[in-house]
Amino acid sequence: MTPHRNIGFVAAAATLLAAAPLSAIFERWTWLIQAAVVVAVVAGSAALSRLGRMPLWGQVLAMLAGLTLGLTWVFPGGTELLAFVPTPATFGHFGDLLQTSLQDMRSYGVKVPDVDSLLFLAVLGIGAVAVVVDVLAVGLRRPALAGLPMLAIYSVPVAVYVDSVPATPFVVGAAGYLWLLVTDNVDRVRRFGRRFTGEGRDVDVWEASPLAAAGRRLAVVGVIVAVALPLAVPGMTGGLLNNVGAGPGDGSGRPGQGGSSGRVDLFAALSGQLNQSEEVDLVKVSTDETAPFYLRLGVVDDLRPSGFQARVPTGRPITRPLPDPGERAPRGVDQQRYRATVEVTKNLNMPLMPVYAEPVKTDDLNGNWLYDPNQQVVFSNRDNARGKRYSFDYVRSTFSPAALRAAPSLPSDSPVMRQQTERPSVPAVEELVAQLVKGKSNDYDKVRAIYDYFSVENGFTYALSTRNGSSGEDITDFLATKVGYCQQYAAAMAWLVRAAGIPARVAVGFTNGSKADSGTYVLTNRNLHAWTEVNFSGIGWVPFDATPAAAVTGSVRSAWAPDIDAPEEVTPSTGSTSAPDAADPSAGPNEADRLDKDTDQGLTLNQGGPAEESPVWPWWLAGALALLVLLAVPALRRSALRRRRRVRVVTPAATALPVPGQRGEARQVVVGVDAEAARADAHAAWDELLDTLVDFHVRVDRTETPRATAERLAREALAERGDATTGVRLLGRAEERARYARDPLTDAELQPALRTVRGALAAGADRRTRLLAALLPPSVLQRWRTALAERSARVVTTSGQVRQHMSRWSPRRLLAHRPAR
Repeated sequence: MTPHRNIGFVAAAATLLAAAPLSAIFERWTWLIQAAVVVAVVAGSAALSRLGRMPLWGQVLAMLAGLTLGLTWVFPGGTELLAFVPTPATFGHFGDLLQTSLQDMRSYGVKVPDVDSLLFLAVLGIGAVAVVVDVLAVGLRRPALAGLPMLAIYSVPVAVYVDSVPATPFVVGAAGYLWLLVTDNVDRVRRFGRRFTGEGRDVDVWEASPLAAAGRRLAVVGVIVAVALPLAVPGMTGGLLNNVGAGPGDGSGRPGQGGSSGRVDLFAALSGQLNQSEEVDLVKVSTDETAPFYLRLGVVDDLRPSGFQARVPTGRPITRPLPDPGERAPRGVDQQRYRATVEVTKNLNMPLMPVYAEPVKTDDLNGNWLYDPNQQVVFSNRDNARGKRYSFDYVRSTFSPAALRAAPSLPSDSPVMRQQTERPSVPAVEELVAQLVKGKSNDYDKVRAIYDYFSVENGFTYALSTRNGSSGEDITDFLATKVGYCQQYAAAMAWLVRAAGIPARVAVGFTNGSKADSGTYVLTNRNLHAWTEVNFSGIGWVPFDATPAAAVTGSVRSAWAPDIDAPEEVTPSTGSTSAPDAADPSAGPNEADRLDKDTDQGLTLNQGGPAEESPVWPWWLAGALALLVLLAVPALRRSALRRRRRVRVVTPAATALPVPGQRGEARQVVVGVDAEAARADAHAAWDELLDTLVDFHVRVDRTETPRATAERLAREALAERGDATTGVRLLGRAEERARYARDPLTDAELQPALRTVRGALAAGADRRTRLLAALLPPSVLQRWRTALAERSARVVTTSGQVRQHMSRWSPRRLLAHRPAR
């Protein structure tokens, strides 16, 4: 049973190694610690069940029980018995964590902070895989099949990571799988007996056979090819964002002519970036437009019961001529042509290219990039925007309220009307919309009534700490609490506009960031934003941003969608202008609530001036001092050992000392010598000499007698140094007397002899040897290595004895001694 237990523990370790790619998902290593605890409990339960000679189904039940106990210990619900025994309430707590994890998976982008629900999901998956791997590798003796559940763990980061998964975690996981295969192979060979080469020569179990060597070479080559091939072939390094799906984006399910980009969860990316505590630059854009609108990234227009989702765009290469909306400008719509240059940093890795609405010409982009005129997005199936720099011409449209009021409603059989008004039936939303649009005769007035509803006067406030989501339940919760951020505002307005029978969708992109001295806008993750776009017949898609302007840095308002929360004396201009004090997030009546809630999320808000940072030099100084102390430990240890070995002055034997008597006369008292103390002094001096030899790289032969060692040193290391030669011979004679003679040497001055020998050895050594002897004494390092080896040997011996005793225990032996009935 011992080999089986070895394979069981190797299977548990291989499972943890296979989970190494999860490090690309989580910010910290909490998941690994928790997973190690749970997997250890599972492996221990399996080992105990095999000690009891349980059948395979009993081992599976024992491992499942261990998995439950481990999860209860790591993720307590507060109702457990003895802190680790689950109760019915504990399983309810687990269910809540699983349900919350489904929501949190859409709310966070990689890398994910330590969220209990996501940690529980990851640890539960690793523990379940550990159970399956143990059953396959130990119970069924099919370790090769254990690679399938291990591969399931690795597929998780491949599916959710926006970039290619790093190669190092994959190599670690592959090493764990190979370790499991090698362990099983060695166990099978041991059970079989002997191995032989092709010539008939007997081969030890650990000696490499030609077949085993070929297998190892194939395994190494396979791992190298698996790692190097995706790095060398374009298009094989993507994660979820590079998955390709075909379709024209109209809901028909027909394949598009130009292909389609990966389905990107823009809401998850938006929420994850806004909740990041660190501010990072994503895009730099310069344009000749004095007051540009938002830079668009993508569109979310597929409304399902679970909420808004991004529809797969389709189009044709951007290198072909693009439609020019200026050629068919409707009456009341002012259109101007501008040029912009965009530089995407390495922090933004998406198959979507940030552009302003209605681009008409692009430069510096190849045919891998496509343009969808319906969604007005630039996307790619084989490339991403990371590190790209490009320029494009675009048309900026501004709309007058009169033109929007005059626009007729779209016919009911219009494809845009059918697709962009689809929605689940939510009675509360339908009732609210009916109240808001009551008495409105045209689409624009209906949209304005809905837009004006999301105002501070009606109780709406901005907060990032709300739950993410755009389903019917989420929208009704937002309309009830009236607390949310841009995703809730944009999705709620689009839903309400659709309920009014008007096409609407959600656009995702960037607000105007801080403007550098060169006239370039720097857009960070704080500028990520979502807003609503409404379609008017004969005009097209018109933007409406219902999120409170004072809560969003760089927000833009316009004549057709003014800032409804601004004071009445502030009149918006005809064109689009930035909201007053939009760059200062402290403006607005909802600031107190927002600051309180954003503080919980760990956001760093720009309050109009540079934040005061604590000085860094004390940490550097503390680190340098700690490093110096660590480096000085061996030298301090050597100095303390040398002081402890200092030889005491021993009084010569049989010395008569005068002592005054009772009547004043002096009498002689004979004082003897402590022989044991003299021997201890001689041994200490000799040990100090040997350590000194090690420090100065002089050969030490433990098989020599002290006299032979002293003569060899006098002849080789201390040649032509009279005092040192005399001193080393004195030390050798003192050690020899202490070992073998009845009376040790008591009248010798060993300490001066040690100093003389040490000075002679130092004089004969080079500078590097002397420096190492002072700072990093080899004798101390050697003693530490020896002590560590001895402790390791004792641990191995003790663990072997414990395992041997445990292997002798079996419940069946207790049954064997029961009296017969």
